[in-house]
Amino acid sequence: MKRVDDFRLRFGKRELVPIVIGGMGVDISTRELALEAARLGGVGHISDAMLPTVTDRHYKTKFVSTKQKQYKLNIEKSDKSIVQFDLAQVAESTRLHVSKTMEAKHGDGMVFINCMEKLTMNAPKETLRVRLNTALDAGIDGITLAAGLHLGSFALMEENPRFRDAKLGIIVSSLRALQLFLRKNSKLGRLPDYVVVEGPLAGGHLGFGMDWAQYDLRTIVAEIQQYLREEKLDIPLIPAGGIFTGSDAVSYLETGSAAVQVATRFTVAKECGIPAKVQQEYFKTSEDNIEVNMLSPTGYPMRMLKNSPGIGAGIRPNCEAYGYILDANGNCSYIDAYNREVALHPDAKKISVKDKMCLCTHMRNYDCWTCGHYTYRLKDTTHRNADGTYQILTAEHVFKDYQFSTDNKIALPPHP
Repeated sequence: MKRVDDFRLRFGKRELVPIVIGGMGVDISTRELALEAARLGGVGHISDAMLPTVTDRHYKTKFVSTKQKQYKLNIEKSDKSIVQFDLAQVAESTRLHVSKTMEAKHGDGMVFINCMEKLTMNAPKETLRVRLNTALDAGIDGITLAAGLHLGSFALMEENPRFRDAKLGIIVSSLRALQLFLRKNSKLGRLPDYVVVEGPLAGGHLGFGMDWAQYDLRTIVAEIQQYLREEKLDIPLIPAGGIFTGSDAVSYLETGSAAVQVATRFTVAKECGIPAKVQQEYFKTSEDNIEVNMLSPTGYPMRMLKNSPGIGAGIRPNCEAYGYILDANGNCSYIDAYNREVALHPDAKKISVKDKMCLCTHMRNYDCWTCGHYTYRLKDTTHRNADGTYQILTAEHVFKDYQFSTDNKIALPPHP
């Protein structure tokens, strides 16, 4: 019976263990997690979601407080159109995070950065251009274009000297999305180096509507494989979403996939950025406590735990400090929902906004517990301690279990 380790992900002459740890923001896919994947011979992701906030936490920068002070007179106003990011600070936060990560890298694997198009930051094209090119300049091995179609993202990088050197990939959830991307970028003479095919069981934002349950990852992968064969395009496919065991992974590798992308099982690794108390919530959760909702102001459905503290919270929008979801006109659907509730309850000391979530603040505070569909199975991957808590795993243990397991078995960690 084959194991994941019997296969290799090939980029030219370079061969890697075909395990990719997905890019979970905000700093859930930490540099420590990505570096472990690279050390073990696979691919790890860091995320560029809210990097000025992340670098404040890790590198003692003052990007958030500086921005908040600059726009402090706007805090009580509903119009956020004047709230802009300093592009030099966006570049510096990206440079810091990427360069510090790459300086610490060891092993034969690679580190990519996950770049979200829906991180519009009140200047979608300008901020995206800075994030992409600074990551390349800072030495990242590759960029995965996520949370959007990214039809113009290759063009934003084409003048960069590493445009044809670094590995560039795209996340899609349908054949049509891939076709649109390839058609839009055909004049650049540069195909993506890989395509992550993310199915409906993935965590966080989904590339589907609320009819997500009608779709199937294997069917989507097979459709894209057939299309690539017909067009004679040699682009590695990397399925993602609901791949919970090494045997699940092998079933895709045996049918022509180049690697698999996994994330849910790494949310409870000590190298993950999720606080230990929240990791225990992931372990404890049941299947009926996981939902897909439309609370995200991005307009994408999002999978999360129903008991996430951010759900129903009526906090004031903090765009002057954050503002990562503001569109090109400075709008965000959470601001509209918040102002509506304030108008309906003018005398209330505390309000609740039930239809949208202030994603920036709640992701920054780890109060939005996004998760994959199989999060409820995490309790079966470890030991329960005498006090009722669950033993936190190491990224190395989870990675090697994917790499070497057979028969749909999951190896439990050594007792502490």
